[in-house]
Amino acid sequence: MTTATATAVLRLGDTAPDFAADSTQGPIEFHQWLGDSWAVFFSHPKDFTPVCTTELGEASRRMPDFKKRGVKVLALSVDSVESHKKWTRDIEETQKTKLAFPIVGDDSKAVANLYGMIHPKALDSLTVRTVFIIDPAKKIRLTMTYPASTGRNFDEILRVIDALQLADACKIATPANWKDGDDVIIPPAIQDPEALKKNYPKGFRLLRPYLRLTPQPNK
Repeated sequence: MTTATATAVLRLGDTAPDFAADSTQGPIEFHQWLGDSWAVFFSHPKDFTPVCTTELGEASRRMPDFKKRGVKVLALSVDSVESHKKWTRDIEETQKTKLAFPIVGDDSKAVANLYGMIHPKALDSLTVRTVFIIDPAKKIRLTMTYPASTGRNFDEILRVIDALQLADACKIATPANWKDGDDVIIPPAIQDPEALKKNYPKGFRLLRPYLRLTPQPNK
């Protein structure tokens, strides 16, 4: 198990630190809990805050979308599990949905420090609202950090997961504003004619030698 530090800086490609903590669904050992799934791990500054209440409700409503993609969801706030359970009742009543994933208790801020979730110049002692997307190899594939005043866009979180999973499966990149079903980009490193024919049987449009568009291979 990795121990917490106050100066943790996690970068893309790093292994997501393991931790053990209590949650609203019982004790969690993070790597064991993750198993062979992808994960969205996202933090909240404090219980009983308005923006986060709406986010947790929206994440619960979108659980069928996460499950379809093989993604587990885990939240964290720097309050106790007892406080989280009281907050859960508010979330479920105001957002008209049942909370479908655990919230980690972190009143010691150990996990928040381990993941670098506290930004003192933004919020002195509370977590900023960070999203980590973590793959089945426990690697951090994307981070997004929002200020306390701005709600997260779950359509974007799901879009990014689609793009990451498609890139892993099909050796492609995705252009600006890509959505599932749109054309994708052939990476410039792939030049061998046989590899192009094998990986992109629908052909491609050559806009520049470095910019080739092909229909999404798995559609």
